[in-house]
Amino acid sequence: MWFFFAGSHVSGPMDNSHSVRIGLPNKLYTKILMRNSPGTQKVDRIQTGIRLEKRILNVLKALAELKELSLGDLLEGIILHAFESKPPFSAATVKQLTELKKIYGLTLTARDSHRLEEQQARKRG
Repeated sequence: MWFFFAGSHVSGPMDNSHSVRIGLPNKLYTKILMRNSPGTQKVDRIQTGIRLEKRILNVLKALAELKELSLGDLLEGIILHAFESKPPFSAATVKQLTELKKIYGLTLTARDSHRLEEQQARKRG
C-alpha cells in the first residue's frame, strides 16, 4: 500500500516494516509508524484534576509541545519509564529540559520532592 501526502513523496510501502521514507519532517514520520506499529495497546483514559507546581507544569507543557505530544501522553511515558526504573529521556531531551528549566525559572530538583509546601493563597484586595 502506498500513501501520498500533499507536497511530499513516499519511497517505500506502508506495511509496518519501518522502511518507509516520507518527504516530511521526522515527527510526522514517527507518528505514522507509531500508529501502525504492531503491539499497540488499547487503553481507557479518564479525566483527572491534579495540582502541580507551576514551573514544573510550564516545563512539561513546553516539552510536550516540542515533542508534539499531549501533556497526558508525555506524563504517561515518564511514569511508565519510572515504574520500570528506566530513564524517560534521551540525552538530547535532557538538554532541552535544561534549557526549558532555565526559561521557566525551575530550580527544584529530585531532592526537593516530598518537601514541597504550598504557599498560602494571597488575599486579593
